[in-house]
Amino acid sequence: MTERDIPESWSQNGNMQPDPMTRLSQSQQGVPTNGSTPKSAKRSKHSNSEPTSQQDDLHTQPTLPPGGRSSKKLPRWVKSWVVWVLLLTIIPGTIGFMAMAMLLKLPAAPNCPSIFWPLASASVRLHCAQLAASKQTVKDLLQAIALVKQLPRSHPLRPEIDRFIEEWSRDIVKLASESFHAGKLEEAIATVRQIPEDVPAFKLVEEEISNWQSIWADAENIYNEAEAKMRDQKWHDAFMTAAKLLRVDNRYWASLKYDELNRLITVAREDGEKLAKAEGLAQSGKIDNLIKAIKLVESIDKSSYVYQKAQEAIPNFGRQMLELAQQKLDQRNADEAISIAQQIPPITGLELETEDFIALAEAQRNAWVGNVAGLETAIAQASQIDPSRPSYEKAQQLIAFWQLEIEDVARLDRARSLALQGSIPELAAAITEAQQIPDTNPRAQEAKQEINSWTAQIQTIEDRPFLERAEQIALLEDVNSLQAAIAEASQITRGRALYREARRKIANWTAKIQRIQDQPILDQARNLASVGNLSGAITVARQIPPGRALSGEAQAAIDDWQGQIDATENWRKARAAALSASPEALAEAIRLANRVPVNSILRSDVNIAIDQWGQQILQISRSQSQSDILKAIETAKLIPRGTAAYSEAQEQIRTWRELLNPEPQPQFQPPPPSTQLPTPLTIEGQ
Repeated sequence: MTERDIPESWSQNGNMQPDPMTRLSQSQQGVPTNGSTPKSAKRSKHSNSEPTSQQDDLHTQPTLPPGGRSSKKLPRWVKSWVVWVLLLTIIPGTIGFMAMAMLLKLPAAPNCPSIFWPLASASVRLHCAQLAASKQTVKDLLQAIALVKQLPRSHPLRPEIDRFIEEWSRDIVKLASESFHAGKLEEAIATVRQIPEDVPAFKLVEEEISNWQSIWADAENIYNEAEAKMRDQKWHDAFMTAAKLLRVDNRYWASLKYDELNRLITVAREDGEKLAKAEGLAQSGKIDNLIKAIKLVESIDKSSYVYQKAQEAIPNFGRQMLELAQQKLDQRNADEAISIAQQIPPITGLELETEDFIALAEAQRNAWVGNVAGLETAIAQASQIDPSRPSYEKAQQLIAFWQLEIEDVARLDRARSLALQGSIPELAAAITEAQQIPDTNPRAQEAKQEINSWTAQIQTIEDRPFLERAEQIALLEDVNSLQAAIAEASQITRGRALYREARRKIANWTAKIQRIQDQPILDQARNLASVGNLSGAITVARQIPPGRALSGEAQAAIDDWQGQIDATENWRKARAAALSASPEALAEAIRLANRVPVNSILRSDVNIAIDQWGQQILQISRSQSQSDILKAIETAKLIPRGTAAYSEAQEQIRTWRELLNPEPQPQFQPPPPSTQLPTPLTIEGQ
């Protein structure tokens, strides 16, 4: 104990007079004190009589008189045993607590920031490293590792230091893993790469980085695949692909990116439905629907995955409108074509083409007037299109076309003026003028049409007299006159304007000649048929060869007469067959009789006979059933459908078959035996 730790109650020579507490302790050990028993007081009187040189203390005894007895009594509380018990309890406990506190008191912690590390001990380094690592930040964990990893491998604290370095390295990996799960892959990799390569835990770094990169690459592939499905508008496949992110071992991809992808797919699907609806409207080919389609596609946001396809569709829709306008222009409906072109929205990117189309449509409308003034106006309008415009080449082609057309119009105007006089020389002159227009010129087709028309007029003027003379000759309507008329009209050759009219008249006159020649033959045949000589009538009628005017009428008569002959023959054969009265013969008779045509005069007799023969067969079958039901059935089957006895015969056949094959009767089955004992009969009186 140092001098400064010595209590003030201690003297300089080291002696100390006991205080009351000490005396109390001595009394407990058997040492007598003042104020005890009379015997002890006597001993105390003897001891106090010795002279002492001690200094006064806090609790000094009063000065005794020379006789050794106190002239004054002790205080009352000194004699109380309760006070002494309390003092003996409190004072030792306090001393013991203070002693234990001094023993357990730790030395003050070192000030780590102010330590000169080259001279710092290993325990100080470890202590400061633990303090830094307790902050659980990457910077502090790396600082903790740096403080202790430089200690030599042979240091006694090395096993504990290695354990701490392993723990702190794993803490850094955990912190980096949190960055990885927060979607910060590069930050996570950069964090773990700060772990020193010479620590044992560094092997975890490359494994963890490889694992993170693999997970991240898989997630990106899934995301990109879903995006590709969206661009192809395969919405179901996109949702199914996006669901794969839920199985990715990364919270960023499995939650944030998955939700983001689902939202994108939902929006893209809605936009895809807009695009599909727009394409459906465009397929109708109607202007109003195409305008609606463009507005619908225009509403798709730039952030949508369908935006690119939507932007590609807009020019296509505008192109469709321009094509419809061109179709109307090709039909020479310039007003409607211009109206359609004016409705094409600027967003289609066809403004220049639309403007040029309208300008050329207006020029063509003027050119279609068909006169020189209109063509000149059209040329002037087309000439205003600048060489830098898309339709410049087409405008130049139309201008060249219209310039040639102006020359053609002038020639056609002169030719038409000549043809108006209507005489053969003027018409021939008009044809000559029109033939000067080359086949490659714009009005070449129109010139050919005019030439054909004027040529037909000349041929009509030349051939009309032949046809008129033939008609006059044919008025007598005898064979010679008609033949002369045919000869006159035949002078109009094939390819002439009146050729078809002449051929129609020649065919009419030829038919009249044939009727005059063949009518007596047909009349003779009909006379023979009327007296019953049908074969002779047929022979005479066949003298009219096919292709003549009365050949059709003669053939119809021949068919009728031949039918009557066949009906009579079949009726005769049927009656002959029925004479034997056997079932087979009667069936054959019915078959032959049915060949008689319905419109024959013999049909009424035939129907009566067929019904009678059917009844005969039925009666025969019934008779046979008495001895042979199977034979009766076969006989009844001979009655053909359509006869009066057919239904009755079929019913009879069913009856006979039931007799041959009766349905099995249900067999009687006795009830199952009862499990209960029968109740005994009670005899009255017993």
